[in-house]
Amino acid sequence: MNAIVRNNNLGNLFDELFSTIPNAWNKENALPPVNITEDENGYHLQLIAAGLQKDDFKINLEKGLLTISYEKQHKEDEKKPKSHRIEYTLNSFKRSFNVDENIDTENISAGYENGILNINLPKKQEVKVLPKQIAIQ
Repeated sequence: MNAIVRNNNLGNLFDELFSTIPNAWNKENALPPVNITEDENGYHLQLIAAGLQKDDFKINLEKGLLTISYEKQHKEDEKKPKSHRIEYTLNSFKRSFNVDENIDTENISAGYENGILNINLPKKQEVKVLPKQIAIQ
């Protein structure tokens, strides 16, 4: 059986044209990906934020809601090179997560290293009631 294959060069043109449209849509609503893991000591949240400055992050805990936000500080005198193609930009975002009552909120810690924001949410230590022998007098 013979197959007729038509080759048109419009495929590459359309691929190039439409590959930039989702980037334009996502610039305003882009959210960095998050991994959340758990071990016996607590929960560990990793937010991928390569190329961002740690001083522009804000982490707040209010009424059981942990909110991570980022807003890039723009400088008026900052010179930018001419761009030919921009595939990622992140000017600001806000992500929120519920924190349950088993988290020791007084000891939540955060650090930023190698483009990853790490937030540690330790679990509260369980208070164990030990059996007690009462002496009769």
